[in-house]
Amino acid sequence: MEETIKNENSIEAAPAAQPQVSDGHRAGFVNIVGNPNVGKSTLMNDLVGERISIITSKAQTTRHRIMGIVNTPEYQIVFSDTPGVLKPKYKLQESMLEFSEGALTDADILLYVTDVVEDPEKNKDFLDRVAKETVPVLLVINKIDLVKSNEELEAIVDKWKQRLPKAEIFPISAIEHFNIDNLKKRIVELLPPSPPFFGKDALTDKPMRFFVTEIIREKLLLNYDKEIPYSTEVLVEKFEEKENSIHIMAVIYVERDSQKGIIIGRGGEKIKKVGIQARQDIETFFDKKVYLELFVKVEKDWRNRENKLKQFGYIE
Repeated sequence: MEETIKNENSIEAAPAAQPQVSDGHRAGFVNIVGNPNVGKSTLMNDLVGERISIITSKAQTTRHRIMGIVNTPEYQIVFSDTPGVLKPKYKLQESMLEFSEGALTDADILLYVTDVVEDPEKNKDFLDRVAKETVPVLLVINKIDLVKSNEELEAIVDKWKQRLPKAEIFPISAIEHFNIDNLKKRIVELLPPSPPFFGKDALTDKPMRFFVTEIIREKLLLNYDKEIPYSTEVLVEKFEEKENSIHIMAVIYVERDSQKGIIIGRGGEKIKKVGIQARQDIETFFDKKVYLELFVKVEKDWRNRENKLKQFGYIE
């Protein structure tokens, strides 16, 4: 049975039956989509109130569809952060695009996130599909803290009104928490009547190991340049939890022998730095002492191999 993380960072088994709730309860899936680097993960974390998605300044940071669940006695919001929309160059990116496209098919409310510098015609085909959606679409224009005048912001809003005329527009700054509360209030108003889909103390649908791999992958994105972090994947091979500590063994996979040497660094200096940074964040996430061991292995061309993508959770 799959485990989900509670808001207290403890674990519960996903319930077989839905709990009893009042007749006026609301619940729904609110899916966050958009192009890379517009701030979808920052927005997701702000809306959920917890650090669910990893955040870096690099494109394609998010690879999976990640759920963050907000609960009150009156409602349950199931947010989904999705990979940025892109034109795939290999099978991994094809799977990432499927996560984003799938978010268009099962949403009760769709948040299309853009920012103040993005061209509305970027990834036109995907945006055309958003324009045809019958569910409520909230167009979120992020990073308005970068706008110099009200006139400039009004021009951006007018441009998007023409592109998505049925959408409600919310200019925000996720990094400064500007207008987030109004956005969340509107989401709650649009939720359909429904019992909760998950237990009322669930924070996400992902197991603990997933967040370990994401934290390690975030450190790879932050510490390496160019193609190196995009050629890596992380797999937790051991997760042994005791009352006050967790022992974790994880493997960092790369595609070429030369990449293995770069990840490890001279005398193991680079991989040691990644391990220290990841361990600190994992300890904060689980509020326990963590013993983390990292290994590096070569798995040639794993981004184009279906069997490896299944192993890493990109294909069911």
